[in-house]
Amino acid sequence: MSLDSSHRGDSSADSLSVDVHAERLTFNGDNSFHRELRRRVDAEFKRGGTRQRDSAQMYLKTAAILAMFALAYVALVFFAVTWWQALPLALVLGTATAGIGFNIMHDGGHQAYSERRWVNRLMALALDLVGGSSYIWQWKHARFHHTWVNVAGHDSDIDLGVLGRLSPQQPRRPWHRWQHLYLWPLYGVTAIRWHFYGDFRDMITGTVGERPFKRPKGWDLAGFVIGKLVFFTLAFGLPLIFHPVGAVLLFYSLVSAVAGILLALVFQMAHVVEEAAFPIPDEAGQRIDVPWAIHQLETTVDFARGNRVLSWLIGGLNFQVEHHLFPRISHVHYPLVARVVEATCREYGVTYREHRTFGAGIASHYRLLRRLGRPVATTGTAPVALLPESLLHS
Repeated sequence: MSLDSSHRGDSSADSLSVDVHAERLTFNGDNSFHRELRRRVDAEFKRGGTRQRDSAQMYLKTAAILAMFALAYVALVFFAVTWWQALPLALVLGTATAGIGFNIMHDGGHQAYSERRWVNRLMALALDLVGGSSYIWQWKHARFHHTWVNVAGHDSDIDLGVLGRLSPQQPRRPWHRWQHLYLWPLYGVTAIRWHFYGDFRDMITGTVGERPFKRPKGWDLAGFVIGKLVFFTLAFGLPLIFHPVGAVLLFYSLVSAVAGILLALVFQMAHVVEEAAFPIPDEAGQRIDVPWAIHQLETTVDFARGNRVLSWLIGGLNFQVEHHLFPRISHVHYPLVARVVEATCREYGVTYREHRTFGAGIASHYRLLRRLGRPVATTGTAPVALLPESLLHS
């Protein structure tokens, strides 16, 4: 499938240019806002003499996160002999695992880490180290999610199957009435599902959610296989040499649960909240009647932008608006980009969505889950034009 640059923005999935889709879902409208926004952001970097990638700050951050991961892993596997020693190490290891995903592989996968392709590829492979597939992630996240945010049937990140209803366009099941309660612990299974089911299911079926993708071949396939072997060796092979099966399974589950909850919550705070829209394509299912950049702004919400500690830990993903508009800019520059984006939105009369605190985002996500689980579901402040009456009573 081909989309021109005004539609797809800076999506790092440009390298995956093979057309594997029978239908095309495009965007429509005047792209002058997006062009002006990009011009202003580029001008801001030139004015400050700052490179958008290859930041020394990012290289130091990478070293710190990888060191924390390695030290926690070595201490947990080779030195911990009691539960009270293993428990805090497992919590640190789970946090470091999520940190690798938020920071290192995420920038690398979006080609935002470096100007050099091989560096980006190396950093993206950090996902394979912790149990995911960087190749499938490129399709699932960088291509499908980043292009069609919150569009049911196109954005697999909002597809929980029968377990949950994250969009008003998805069918409601009777048990969804309690999803605002039971989904929180299920978020802890996110990483475990990824390790044992998600990537393998996608490879076998050749689909991500409802959308087909090109299965890996050659070096990409080798990377998939080697990555899985390395991960399962680290997660089970080495630990089983030194610890009983029960202990290995217990602490694997704990580490994965910590990582899974962190990964799931950061995504949900950005898109599955009351303020985010869930756009509906036209009757032919081939077009969304707003420009690509406006679509990103309608479906994405920032949170806790003033919390520098949180921003450092989650790779600037509390600046989700900026990330979706400029995915090829390193996340360490998002506060700079945010000032330009917010000012431009104000000038053009475009709504800029933000939760001031992480807690406010959590509360909004909770309320939306509860509303979508009711027999009559609404989506809070989402534009009425995007929510036909038939969907409100689905």
